[in-house]
Amino acid sequence: MTIAKPSTFLSSSISSISGTVNNLNNELLEYVNPEKPTHDHSSQYYKRFFISKFNLGDKAIEAKFSSPMKISEGDQITVSGYQKDGALQVLAYQNQTQQVTSNENWVVLVLGSLFFFAVAIGLLNSELVIEGAIIPKLFLFSFTLVAIYMGYRALLIREAVRLLPN
Repeated sequence: MTIAKPSTFLSSSISSISGTVNNLNNELLEYVNPEKPTHDHSSQYYKRFFISKFNLGDKAIEAKFSSPMKISEGDQITVSGYQKDGALQVLAYQNQTQQVTSNENWVVLVLGSLFFFAVAIGLLNSELVIEGAIIPKLFLFSFTLVAIYMGYRALLIREAVRLLPN
């Protein structure tokens, strides 16, 4: 196991760890859309998170992605992410054994962030905000916070991708 390339981006310390996968445990977490018709069993009404928990040497690793990680017991991988609750939360990984590199789509997060900022700017120019109504100000504040979080998350993922070996 090797720990390499720590990087501090804003307040999150992102690091890259390489090693052999052991104690692999894959889980599936599903959320049902509450607006889903009860008679429809289509998969589009479910939100799925694929959770992989494993060890690289003596380090606990946890990965939550929208698609399953392509790893097996004994694979040589490099993961990059941040520490949370005693485990490294994976933002990007590279499996040298299966020759797979993956991460969540940071470009979509950037586009989403820009959309929320555009909505916030549109609200900022509305007459209700100018007149001092409280509800539009709350929406303005909420959209701005969501945009900042999405942009921050996208930058974290991008930094994690940079820490992976080429």
